[in-house]
Amino acid sequence: MYGKNTVIERLRVSPASVRKIYIQEGVRETAWVRKRVKPVGIPVWVVPPSKILKIARNKNTQGIVAEVDPFDYRPYGDLLVTARQKNRTLVFLDRLQDPQNLGGIIRTLACLGRFSLVLPRHDSVEITETVLRVASGGDNYVPVARVANLVQAIKEAKEEGFCIAGSVIKEGEPLGEVTLPHPLGLVVGSEHKGVRPIVQKHLDVKLTIPMAAETVTFNAAQAAAILCYEINRQKRVYRRERQGDGSGD
Repeated sequence: MYGKNTVIERLRVSPASVRKIYIQEGVRETAWVRKRVKPVGIPVWVVPPSKILKIARNKNTQGIVAEVDPFDYRPYGDLLVTARQKNRTLVFLDRLQDPQNLGGIIRTLACLGRFSLVLPRHDSVEITETVLRVASGGDNYVPVARVANLVQAIKEAKEEGFCIAGSVIKEGEPLGEVTLPHPLGLVVGSEHKGVRPIVQKHLDVKLTIPMAAETVTFNAAQAAAILCYEINRQKRVYRRERQGDGSGD
């Protein structure tokens, strides 16, 4: 794991998962990191730039690298139950391949709050160093599960009462003109092919983001950000309406 924000946020939230830290000579965060890790006994090594580059295989580390435990994927069953209990929206990613997009999506979900992420085990990017760097610490706030079969995972969510919406480029209901039910699951497709037809068969709602230029489209991370912002906006409206009529949250 590398990058100032990524490592520092992991130290804030889950210091026990950090095994060792390397800091480049002259980096100002050295004192803060040493103070943070002292109570938990994480070794900190101050090393020259050449050592940092070697450890990180010439990647841009911003002068800090951490050796951490493997990423903690959650069991899908547990993630599903928690999402139902805490009104978290499930986000299913269908064959996403770009780690930059995945990192961007995780960062967005963390900023917006109350989202959980589901990735297929096959034909999909997983959580990597690049994903964590782009997520900038957002991985500490978004539970992630990996499943063998995305369609089966969607079916299980529907059995638990989740309505499943999906992003399609054309012929979906315009985002902002449809009232989304809750609890909700959202399917976002791959960068080039979108949501597969076999997955679209299980969608309760198809959503399209209105665009002025038909020949230009959003990438997966941009589309997810717009869709999830609208989901949270409608959640807030729903809560206010419930509180206004005395029904509570």
